[in-house]
Amino acid sequence: MAQAIQKITLSTARDIPFNKLTLSQENVRKIKAGVSIEDLAEDIAHRGLLTSLNVRPELDGDGNETGIYRIPAGGRRYRALERLVAQKRLAKTAGVPCIVSKSETLEVEDSLAENLQRVSLHPLDQFRAFQTLREQGLGEEDIAARFFVSIATVRQRLRLASVSPRLLDLYAEDEMTLEQIIAFSITNDHVRQEQVWDTISRSHSREPFYIRRLLTETAIRASDRRAVYVGIEAYEAAGGVTMRDLFDQDQGGWLQDPALLEQLVMEKLKADAEAIQVSEGWKWVEAAFDFPYGHTSGLRRFYGEQAEMTEDELARYDATRAKYDKLDAEYAEADEYSEATEQKLEELGSELDRLNDRPYVFDPQEVARGGVFVSLGAGGELKIERGFVRPEDEPKDETDPSADACDDGADHGSDLLATRAAGGEGTEPDDEDETIKPLPDRLVLDLTAARTIALRNALANNPVIAFVAVLHAFVLKIFYVYGSDSCLEVTLQSARFSQTAGLGDTVWAKEIDQRQEGWGQDLPKDPNDLWDFLIKLDEVSRQALFAHCASLSVNAVIEPWNKRTRAIAHANQLASSIGFDMVEAGWTTTADNYLGRVTKAHILQAVREAKGDQAAEFIGHLKKADMACEAERLMTGCGWLPEPLRMMVEEGTIEHNAVGDTIGSDEGETIFEAQDLPAFLVEEPETSSDDTGDTESAIDGEHLAAAE
Repeated sequence: MAQAIQKITLSTARDIPFNKLTLSQENVRKIKAGVSIEDLAEDIAHRGLLTSLNVRPELDGDGNETGIYRIPAGGRRYRALERLVAQKRLAKTAGVPCIVSKSETLEVEDSLAENLQRVSLHPLDQFRAFQTLREQGLGEEDIAARFFVSIATVRQRLRLASVSPRLLDLYAEDEMTLEQIIAFSITNDHVRQEQVWDTISRSHSREPFYIRRLLTETAIRASDRRAVYVGIEAYEAAGGVTMRDLFDQDQGGWLQDPALLEQLVMEKLKADAEAIQVSEGWKWVEAAFDFPYGHTSGLRRFYGEQAEMTEDELARYDATRAKYDKLDAEYAEADEYSEATEQKLEELGSELDRLNDRPYVFDPQEVARGGVFVSLGAGGELKIERGFVRPEDEPKDETDPSADACDDGADHGSDLLATRAAGGEGTEPDDEDETIKPLPDRLVLDLTAARTIALRNALANNPVIAFVAVLHAFVLKIFYVYGSDSCLEVTLQSARFSQTAGLGDTVWAKEIDQRQEGWGQDLPKDPNDLWDFLIKLDEVSRQALFAHCASLSVNAVIEPWNKRTRAIAHANQLASSIGFDMVEAGWTTTADNYLGRVTKAHILQAVREAKGDQAAEFIGHLKKADMACEAERLMTGCGWLPEPLRMMVEEGTIEHNAVGDTIGSDEGETIFEAQDLPAFLVEEPETSSDDTGDTESAIDGEHLAAAE
């Protein structure tokens, strides 16, 4: 005979006046967590009490009910109701929905069971619920206000809900982590999201940073100089799409349409160039993203003169300078730091800089034959190089100033041959003719030859003037392209490196350009005035100018068709003499300048030399592009140099890198530890093993404040 199943009797539900309720001391929740009492009170006021309180009748000593009910489960709801009563928004005698339990179990069991048996909402359910609310007409601000979260949090949840449904289903099945979903959310292109997932699911690397890299590899950073120049607003107004990462610092995001961006850049560059040409009157203006290094070679450069201050500006400058000097002197004697004084000094200094920063005025005749190069600076600003004259635009009387220069050997030779052919050699003048005729050419040659030898000897005994003479020839060659008239047969050549991309953006090239610009402003406009200028120049400035000109003749380039062995050996001697070091000069090995331009074998060799065999083994399985990026990260700060940049201790012997460690030797090998690599190179990524329950643990992290 089957045994009858005992039926369960549920606790009764009824409304109990609020003033008949009290908290039980057996409630297990002692630590504040989740939504605040204030926010919970506002939620109850908005939508009512959604969950009844669990209560037990209080008994007196004889076991009789006293009419008071203790609350072992639902204490936070009670506190929220208590707040509404205190605000007089709820009557003290208002009925509160309660489940009255008369179970024989302990009160603490009720409190513990209610909290342990409750399963929190899965994050994905939250995201989709927010999406449903928006589809039903609620705005982001309304959703944020109703659930007491920030608008940014609402946008984050809505962005996660917009990820490809296929990937969200994988996340729901714990086959993807929340961090991976966050990484995929930077783009709204579901096809691209699924392509990337299919790619990484077959590889070792499934880290969020790798997902972002793949999703943005064809996009352009908003911090790129082209994007800064055009502006994100103009790009988006033209129909461009910008990817944004709502969970991390993305520096403005990524622009997904490079072709559109470049079109906008060229249109704006041309418009800016035309505006400069029209407003300033230049004969020509060339515009480009970049010009090759040395693009001004062969062009004469002329400089403008800074406009003079007006009387009013001069008076303001003097007054501001006096204030600055007085305040600076007083502050120097003060014992304590003063933020107000620092700010005032900065304001006065900025005013002085503004008054000093006056425009340059160019000669209108030079402007009419000269031109301008317009390109983009490294920070997205307009880079304007003014004052260049092409050879064909030079005045006719200046097109070949070297025709009568004293170093034109061909002319002298032809003159000498002509003189000899006419019987000039040894010919004496006709004494019977009383007319004074020009001296015979041969006599002039002999006399000036003697003068030349005597002048050489005198110059050799005057090192100071000899230095000035060579400097004069150098400056003529560097700064006065069509005025190189020197009696010294000294040549100075400056090699051009137009095929080396990015060379003009290096710190070295910028320093050279700044020196060139500075001296160009200081030197006289007429080459005939240069000698007197150099004679009057102080010794330190003279040496600095000499060093600048001499430095432009250095050529240590190894060309495929010309190894220049002796010249390179001399370059090493020169570098050694001045203590030159490529690492100290600022060189760092990157994917752009070396690692991405060599084979995988070269990349692994570089990592092996810089960080050891173990490091090379850890990245050996990567594709070339990823290998180059990871190698750059691993080698940062190690001082490794490619072979052409290393100093030779002795020709044909051991090579050393810039920091002095022997390359490739066991003694110099760096000990490598696994923690130097990202997690995906050390071990397989683990899928989340968390249960679908705890919202706080599932979403807690720096990327998302989504579920409280």
